[in-house]
Amino acid sequence: MPAKSFVALALAAFVASSVPSGSDAFVPGSISRARSASFTSGGRPSMVLEKATATEGVAVPDSASEAVVLGGQNNIIGAPGLSNQEAPAERYKAISLQAVDKVAEKHPQLKPHLRDVKLSGLVFPFKASPYYVDEMIDWEAEDVKQDPFYRLVFPTLDMLSPDHRRMLEDAHDANDPANLMKVVGDIRADLNPHPAGQKTLNAPKNDDLTGVQHKYSETVLVFPAAAQTCHAYCTYCFRWAQFIGDDELRFAQKEATSLFNYIAEHQEVSDILMTGGDPMIMQTRSLAQYLEPLTDPDFLPHLKNLRIGTRSLSFWPQRFTTDKDADDLIDLLRRVREEGKRHVAIMAHLSHPRELSTDKVKAAVNRIQKEAYATIRSQSPVMRSINDDASVWAEKWRTEVQMGIIPYYMFMARDTGAQAFFDVPMVKAQRIYSDALRNCSGLIRTVRGPSMSCTPGKVEVTGVEEIMGHKAFVLRFLQCRDEGWIGRPFFAKYDEKAVWFDDLEPLPGMQLPWDESGLPRPVPPALN
Repeated sequence: MPAKSFVALALAAFVASSVPSGSDAFVPGSISRARSASFTSGGRPSMVLEKATATEGVAVPDSASEAVVLGGQNNIIGAPGLSNQEAPAERYKAISLQAVDKVAEKHPQLKPHLRDVKLSGLVFPFKASPYYVDEMIDWEAEDVKQDPFYRLVFPTLDMLSPDHRRMLEDAHDANDPANLMKVVGDIRADLNPHPAGQKTLNAPKNDDLTGVQHKYSETVLVFPAAAQTCHAYCTYCFRWAQFIGDDELRFAQKEATSLFNYIAEHQEVSDILMTGGDPMIMQTRSLAQYLEPLTDPDFLPHLKNLRIGTRSLSFWPQRFTTDKDADDLIDLLRRVREEGKRHVAIMAHLSHPRELSTDKVKAAVNRIQKEAYATIRSQSPVMRSINDDASVWAEKWRTEVQMGIIPYYMFMARDTGAQAFFDVPMVKAQRIYSDALRNCSGLIRTVRGPSMSCTPGKVEVTGVEEIMGHKAFVLRFLQCRDEGWIGRPFFAKYDEKAVWFDDLEPLPGMQLPWDESGLPRPVPPALN
């Protein structure tokens, strides 16, 4: 490579392309902290807010060398930092793209793959946690690139199509930083950054709701601004566009008041799902602006269930045990449950039984259940060369039930990012699901899948049967924009290569329950 390093090239490109500088890729210019809350008639919130600094929402280290908040374009700018694993209480310190050389010093098996990681990391967000790198990845594997946990966080050029890979390598070799970043932007734009109508169909038409989605009547999703990063990034993340520093692509709710006002106006909403990113990256005092009002049972009494989507059990279980505000977090969750009389569910992204094997994750699970009185439900996509094996899912589900975790969903790879690298055909995914379930007790059969979270709704691939002389997929909606379709079976032509709902074709004389745009068709009269 020419004299300039990958990071220097990226830094020059960042400046040349006139992208605003600074460490605000993941944290908004300001956030609000709830100071007090009062309630008007009908449970409508009237909150008094005070401004907090931009960095208050996430844990920020004392030293500039401990990168937690990464800079404007992706994670190209960020000071390296690896935590001291010998410390009595570990502090979370993100491993950025700039720090992978230090990881390679500790784990030499990474050295042959550094160019691959650094170049692909210009397109796909990269971030890892010391816990995950040191305790999850099998660095002694014969080929570490094939270890499912390496594959889960370290990007590779193989995730790009041949055309995109050629574009990126040519732009990089030309030693033109501004053009390199333009090519990176063009590639990202081709990767469908907001699938399933997240921007066009799911977001309420309200200027104050910059980080809210309302796709299904009973559930509102909120993306707190301070939660739009994670302790580490999955290479297959379908929300990768949240992490590249592009405000036009990013969902980010800067305060809670407008969210609560919206929910007060929608009495059909029973559930709020906090998502991201990862809400567990937030400091407890920042999280409290959303959760503290829910400790009052008279506040929005129609809101019955709080769900928090998180990967922290896999990436940083210390969030619930030894982080400086872990006790406050557990107490806040407990108060929502005990005082607010709401169901609290930790929606844990758990991909593999290895994630449940360490003492740290066991301690975190134990504390969530026994001190916060929260339920943990597990969900994960089925991903090629990570968990596309029935024995892996069966072991994961059995371990979860033994630990008191409820298996909830098996998802399909969404049509965004590196889907073509990770996808598993519907035929294989359904076989994995069925074979795994047959080897488990009835307690595990709470899990649903394989499910596609697509434009019309959540579509489950129920099986393969012969319908009117044709081999066919049997499918049904678990959720739908039109509730009339929920639970009703429908059929599509069998296709061994189909990986997503828009690959499906109707059987002769039938039609699929969505139109060309992916929106549900009118529901036919029910037969029972």
